[in-house]
Amino acid sequence: MNEKHFILATAGHVDHGKSALVKALTGTDPDRLPEEKARQITIDLGFAELHLTGPDGEKLHVGIVDVPGHEDFVRNMIAGVGSIDLALLVVAADDGWMPQTEEHLQILTYLGVRRAVIAVTKSDLGKIDNVTAKIRDQLHGTALAESPIVPTSVRTGDGIENLKSALASEFAKLPAPRDIGKPRLFVDRVFSLHGIGTVVTGTLIGGKLRRGENVVVQPKNRPARIRSIQSHGRDLEFAAPGMRTAINLPDVAVGTDIQRGDVIAAQPFEASTTLDVLLTRSARLQRVAPIRSGASAYVHHGTIRALTKIIFAETDSLAGGASALAQLRLTAPLLAFVGDHFVVRDASEQRTIAGGVVLDVDSQRENCRSSTRSSLLSARVAAPHDVDLFVKTEIARAGATEPSRLLEKSRFSATEIAEALQRLYGRSEIFIDSNIAAGAQVWRELRGRAAEIIDTAHRSCPERIGMELSELRAQLREPPQMFDALIVDLCRDEFVRTGSTIARRSHRPSLSPELEAAAEKIRTALAKKPFDTPVPKEFTQDRHLQQALRFLNEQGEIIELGDDVVLLREAAGQMQKAVIEFISTRGAATASQLRQAIGTSRRVIIPFLEYLDRAGVTQRAGDLRQLREKKSPTVAHHENLLP
Repeated sequence: MNEKHFILATAGHVDHGKSALVKALTGTDPDRLPEEKARQITIDLGFAELHLTGPDGEKLHVGIVDVPGHEDFVRNMIAGVGSIDLALLVVAADDGWMPQTEEHLQILTYLGVRRAVIAVTKSDLGKIDNVTAKIRDQLHGTALAESPIVPTSVRTGDGIENLKSALASEFAKLPAPRDIGKPRLFVDRVFSLHGIGTVVTGTLIGGKLRRGENVVVQPKNRPARIRSIQSHGRDLEFAAPGMRTAINLPDVAVGTDIQRGDVIAAQPFEASTTLDVLLTRSARLQRVAPIRSGASAYVHHGTIRALTKIIFAETDSLAGGASALAQLRLTAPLLAFVGDHFVVRDASEQRTIAGGVVLDVDSQRENCRSSTRSSLLSARVAAPHDVDLFVKTEIARAGATEPSRLLEKSRFSATEIAEALQRLYGRSEIFIDSNIAAGAQVWRELRGRAAEIIDTAHRSCPERIGMELSELRAQLREPPQMFDALIVDLCRDEFVRTGSTIARRSHRPSLSPELEAAAEKIRTALAKKPFDTPVPKEFTQDRHLQQALRFLNEQGEIIELGDDVVLLREAAGQMQKAVIEFISTRGAATASQLRQAIGTSRRVIIPFLEYLDRAGVTQRAGDLRQLREKKSPTVAHHENLLP
């Protein structure tokens, strides 16, 4: 049976015994700093591991993050609970529910934590039933309302095994952390070891990291290579989602290249400075002043915090118990994904004031308040886990995009996105090909514009075989990939591409009376001296003659042999037969001999023989021309074309 990996974080008021409880559960003291030992409070994050067995015998490996409870270190607390699977909310029997208990609960809620175990510490002091009832009352109406409550005492050891059982039961109900092929390691510690170099630790989500793999330090976009990987002191070939992970990055420097708050990713995602989000305030903050649009605050995401300005899309303020669409305009870039949760604290960093979920990581500041934008984001709010809806709205937002780049920075896997694309295409809600995904309406309008432009070209120039693709591209002004996909789609049914032109399948080139007269003039001129025809520039002085010449060329009545020679097709066929007969009878011949035999000029014979060489009828050997001994299908085809 495979071992499942999870992350557990403590939460709760200072001096309620979180670190002591972790030590009782694991045998490891998570307080590692001398100052923590001296002050007997947790200041920064501490770590331990716990092995559990689920009710059905499944093996559970739990990485524990112990967080500080003091109000001065809430920033560190949030960094520790940003990517957890389960919370261990600790409440002391003697103090009960305290201010930091409340703030930590709100932080967990904002971060999307939906499962927890409540540990009542110091149970040996008595009054457990009363404390438990008050805790249950405080949890009422929250996502953690039904969480198990377990009395414990690290002094007597009572309840520790019950707590392990409760944790095992809760973890067994959880699916294993998702592997979506987009690993992110949120860095919470950075240090250097002699002879080893830089080491970073963090909680890994979204995918695997492997020894020897090239990675990117975000948001600096600094390339690095993983020399080695450990989890709780054990060397690994790879780390999986849900693991506390330490990686050795020997080619990056502490501080300048990497620091706490950075993210290790397997690919160079672009960091964001503007996020469209759903911002939510706890109903417990109804007596607190509302957040005003334009207010500055700190956003905490992963292990980083960044100063931001909050701009509401549809309101001027946000009161307690309410939610609203907002745009976070950050002063520093961060690597956020669609679907990520975050916490907002006030500019003085004294209070947690809100939290929310990221709806778009590539938003534009200028269209923050547009109704179309709000409609798309509101749809995402209504169904946050519907990959089809997210794909559809992302395409609608962009108009058109590359399928391979679609929702790249999201909590959906490439497979999930590809399957959603196929479902939406099957329902005719989008158009897709290998390089473009576009909304169905956008694509219909583009096809309609292209069809109208082509039809207009047919009406204005009916003699042409089709419209030049370069002309169509210039009028549509679409990106190359969009244009190429459009041409392929048009040619699936109503249109046909011929060389560099496109036309309706029903289009048949025809000449107006004026152009028909011009064409007849050209035919007559070429027929007077069929093997020594006039120079084509004589036909380009007049617009009608120029159009007629192009028509005759496209229809195959004439053959152009460069800028100086134009022949009637029938004459070219006669010349080819004469060349073949002459060489067959007399052997290899010079251009001069063939010119004299046909009765033409050097101006005509040289490009004509080069034409026969290209067609595979003849081949040059020094100054002589001879017939090709073995004719390819192409040669035979050309011989059949010429009468």
